[in-house]
Amino acid sequence: MLEKIKEIRELTGAGVVEVKKALDEAGGDQEKALEILRLKGLQKADKKGSRQAGEGAIFSYVHTSGKTAALVKLYCETDFVARNEEFCQLGRDLAMQVVAMSPLAVRPEEISQEELDKQIVFWQKELEEMNKPEAIKIKILQGKKEKFCQENSLLGQSFIKDPQKKVEELVKEKIAKLGENIQIGGFFKMDM
Repeated sequence: MLEKIKEIRELTGAGVVEVKKALDEAGGDQEKALEILRLKGLQKADKKGSRQAGEGAIFSYVHTSGKTAALVKLYCETDFVARNEEFCQLGRDLAMQVVAMSPLAVRPEEISQEELDKQIVFWQKELEEMNKPEAIKIKILQGKKEKFCQENSLLGQSFIKDPQKKVEELVKEKIAKLGENIQIGGFFKMDM
């Protein structure tokens, strides 16, 4: 049991008491205990989301070609966390994500109406060719719009290092692990 507790602590950063409770709740099953801790961590992260994040740092990534780079502004609550290696790795990963996936905005709702209007014109031409009732076309258009906003916002994208996870989930996991609110303040990408 002690070996399992030690291993789970190393994986999650959770306290001994929390790990023991999760293992007891999972009947000794390590995978279930990890899932319980992950869910509890995400719930804690949601609660921390309203706290003021006034510290942080700017992180960069330059692609190996030297022709594409990104800067990401990442906020946290204290300068202690701003210097933490996990926080810094998150910043570097987010900058790499921006270079690789070229998001248009941080959040889906921040994608400009101008950008959406360009896409809507294209989608409407596609829909004209479909032999569907108007109500169905409207639903299809709405679905395409939502999908576009998710795929083109940094938080809505699949994380390049783990496509099973959204960037938003990655940030929430770090909030849970570090115990502070973390917010993406913005990003800038440049190409040659």
